[in-house]
Amino acid sequence: MNQILITGGLGYIGSHTIVEMFAAGYEPIVIDNLSKSPLEVKSRIEKIIEREITFRKVELCNREEVDAVFQEFPNILGVIHFAAFLLVNESVDKPLKYYYNNLLSTINLLQSMETRGIRNIVFSSSCAVYGMPENPCVDENTPAQPAESPYGNTKVMCEKIIRDISATGTIDALSLRYFNPIGAHPSSIIGEFQDGEPHHLVPYITETAIGKRKELKVFGFDYETRDGSCIRDYIHVIDIAKAHILAVKYLIDGKTNGFDVINLGSGKGSTVLEMINAFKRATGIAIPYSLSPRRAGDVPAVYANIAKAQHVLNWTPEKSLEDMLRDAWNFEQSLPHK
Repeated sequence: MNQILITGGLGYIGSHTIVEMFAAGYEPIVIDNLSKSPLEVKSRIEKIIEREITFRKVELCNREEVDAVFQEFPNILGVIHFAAFLLVNESVDKPLKYYYNNLLSTINLLQSMETRGIRNIVFSSSCAVYGMPENPCVDENTPAQPAESPYGNTKVMCEKIIRDISATGTIDALSLRYFNPIGAHPSSIIGEFQDGEPHHLVPYITETAIGKRKELKVFGFDYETRDGSCIRDYIHVIDIAKAHILAVKYLIDGKTNGFDVINLGSGKGSTVLEMINAFKRATGIAIPYSLSPRRAGDVPAVYANIAKAQHVLNWTPEKSLEDMLRDAWNFEQSLPHK
């Protein structure tokens, strides 16, 4: 039985990864504390895969609860660690909340793995570890700049913890550094569930398209980019999910020894105005927008060099920008709106 423990499995990327894991022949053991994701996501996943999933409500900051999972499922071959608080702005306002949760949950997980002799872990990291890089095209050897938020710091610190433990020879780990996952499952059954203010550009676009917002504000129109707006690297959440399947197999097959990092992105950047135009091509809807001054701390341009992911994991993104935006829009339309 190819059992893989998925922490934070009812979250945005976790839920899509579970669907892809079943398709690839793995049996995910899903845990989540339900603090950021509704239990309803479980039934939505089951609707897509047409079978029940193994789920336990677990608080990773409670070591006893973590140990109990490994005791109940002794055949787990590896772990994909998604669980973390991830709102940049909230982390600035409540840094202790982020340091406590993201670090302690990871330490408890690693201690339980070590006790049980489980070697393989895929860590959910972020391009936030690069801070504000000098070169917009970022590869895994790009010198890390200071993280711009406590959230980014927790990803840097967790990577260092995992790296140090792997140096003892007890675990093998791949840290996957995502750029900007967007989109949703083509069925529109699962996607990114958000309450309140969106966390990034695409929900602002879809919420404007559906009428929840009067217009989209484009922050910065005088950057030295193709059209003056910021450049970011967007990648479909399903392409991200498929990379995790390949990463798990890579570890289980013993192809890495110790710790390594891999970027996951499209390999190219899109400006904010290009995203607005791509949304119109994908959906036929023109988004009303206005140009606003730059925001402090925004990087003019950053995107991933994905050569390592292509070489090591044999992974290449399959979804186009229009696919990403069309799926995001279809999911937005499926949500209940007042």
